[in-house]
Amino acid sequence: MKHYSNPDSNNWQGRISNKSLYLHEKVKCVPLMEVPEPPKKSIALLGYACDEGVKRNQGRVGAEYGPDVIKKSLAKMPNHLPSTVQLYDAGNITCPDGDMEAAQNALSTGVTSLLDKKHFPIVLGGGHDVAYGHYHGIKKHLDSKQQGQSIGIINFDAHFDLRQNGNNNNSGTPFYQIAMENKAEEINFNYLCLGIRKDANDRNLFQTAKELDVNFVLSDTFQIQFLSEINTWINAFIKTVDKVYVTIDLDGFSSAYAPGVSAPSPMGFTPHIAVECLKTIMASGKLISVDFAEMNPKFDNDGQTAKLAASLVHHIAHELFP
Repeated sequence: MKHYSNPDSNNWQGRISNKSLYLHEKVKCVPLMEVPEPPKKSIALLGYACDEGVKRNQGRVGAEYGPDVIKKSLAKMPNHLPSTVQLYDAGNITCPDGDMEAAQNALSTGVTSLLDKKHFPIVLGGGHDVAYGHYHGIKKHLDSKQQGQSIGIINFDAHFDLRQNGNNNNSGTPFYQIAMENKAEEINFNYLCLGIRKDANDRNLFQTAKELDVNFVLSDTFQIQFLSEINTWINAFIKTVDKVYVTIDLDGFSSAYAPGVSAPSPMGFTPHIAVECLKTIMASGKLISVDFAEMNPKFDNDGQTAKLAASLVHHIAHELFP
């Protein structure tokens, strides 16, 4: 594959126990198209090493280095997964020539392959244009089964990412692209945003969200004291769809927790509310895949953002496969 690089075992270093006490001792580095169908349960990590969409969106580039940095942080974390659960590093989708659309297509193919083989994909970005390729990978997998299952997108983010793509596609357009394609195919656009900030979206974006019937929770409400109400909204949304795809934009978190992102702000949400909401989503049994976007090591402070992303990956993996 042109837009692909094999997994690098050097990303998986840490304390040696010889008892698989740490994730670097658990993981298997296998090229994407060679990842086998597991005998039981499996998690497959796939990087999206592309920030061309951020560049096009006039953001701070550097997110192409995000996947490897998250893997390096995750490697050192303890392994509590059962021995029956496999963990794979399937390498990275790359964008060496600025052809973001080709990278998104490669990601779509990779996600479909992993889902077809019954892995749970966790995609590590990379700009939020990761969402477009990831969504289509899920859709192709479901369509191939001829199940006609509906997909609900839950986006933890400060931004709608519903910018119109008249000039070009970028990290701010993925959900508008999906919405327009779904409209053309007469498919419902099921989209819930958690943590939306008024200081990060102009009035046109709010109008677009209204026209597309987008569900969202504003940042001043996306707080732990309102967890019960938020969970009610999440559960109501999940009931309307067959499968749930979660995308976590790290710039939605306050820069106190996530300084290493493409568009930081101190006014974002906390990890605590995100973790509690993820528990609710996972408890539904409908979660099919997850990704992380906008990890930018160039601006990280003491690896803080990478540790946050890795901790969330760790939490999701162990919550799904206790």
